[in-house]
Amino acid sequence: MSTHPAISVSGIHKRYGSFEALNGITLEVAQGSLFGLIGPDGAGKTSLIRILTSLILPDEGNATVLGLDVVRDYKELRKRYGYMPGRFSLYQDLTITENIEFFGTVFGSDMSQAYELIRDIYVQIEPFKDRRAGALSGGMKQKLALCCALIHQPDILFLDEPTTGVDAVSRREFWDMLDRYKAMGLTMFVSTPYMDEASRCDQVAFLKTGSILAVDTPGAMKNYFPKPLWSLKSAHRHDLLLALEGMSGIHSAWPFGESVHVALNEGIRMDDIRMSLKTVADLTIEPIEPGIEDVFMELSR
Repeated sequence: MSTHPAISVSGIHKRYGSFEALNGITLEVAQGSLFGLIGPDGAGKTSLIRILTSLILPDEGNATVLGLDVVRDYKELRKRYGYMPGRFSLYQDLTITENIEFFGTVFGSDMSQAYELIRDIYVQIEPFKDRRAGALSGGMKQKLALCCALIHQPDILFLDEPTTGVDAVSRREFWDMLDRYKAMGLTMFVSTPYMDEASRCDQVAFLKTGSILAVDTPGAMKNYFPKPLWSLKSAHRHDLLLALEGMSGIHSAWPFGESVHVALNEGIRMDDIRMSLKTVADLTIEPIEPGIEDVFMELSR
């Protein structure tokens, strides 16, 4: 395997009129890795993927994929990557079989050549192979789109928010499939707004309003949270949030499910905060390790 990065991005800017979608993006993605681009809607994830797949041009900066310049070498590059856009873009009136055969023909490939690669996905949709794509469920459309993106056995796979709009079980199954492809050595670049999916990646980049906040392994991301973190729970969470609002000594307080994650300013003890919250009923407090979402919220400050 080459020691050169699969993706190298340097100083990429992209503007739509006066709006700057990408502001000086620089990153590298290792060969054979599963890289996650994590950020909310409007962060610039799709714009970056479309630049890396040579579908739009950057305004400034340069990028290479598999050693190929995304502007100069776009014809060769398009033969070597697979791309699954965020919006289902296959032919709704064609059946599963017809869609796969069509995309295979476009790339000079067919099912027999790619079967070993797509087998684990295809066997799940094969019972419905004569059903039109427009009549499939969200999870089935997702699997069909992935089959079509892999039919020509690409060297790298780009997936733009592939699990948006599908149920939790389908999301987990999809990431299990990506794990299997990573074990085969396939490089994958995945964007997602779901913070919990970041833990499935080898490396992640946090993107917000066109800028990268941090790039690291999921395990190392907790080091970007500089303060002790506490989980506060009460059956009266609204009262708890009101009590915390504007309280001196609080660095941050964010609702997370049934709890509130609270970080304190330096020199402030949780015992002091506990005393100030004595009017909040059924309050429990425990120290916790910061998660991916905590880190993203902190970096976003």
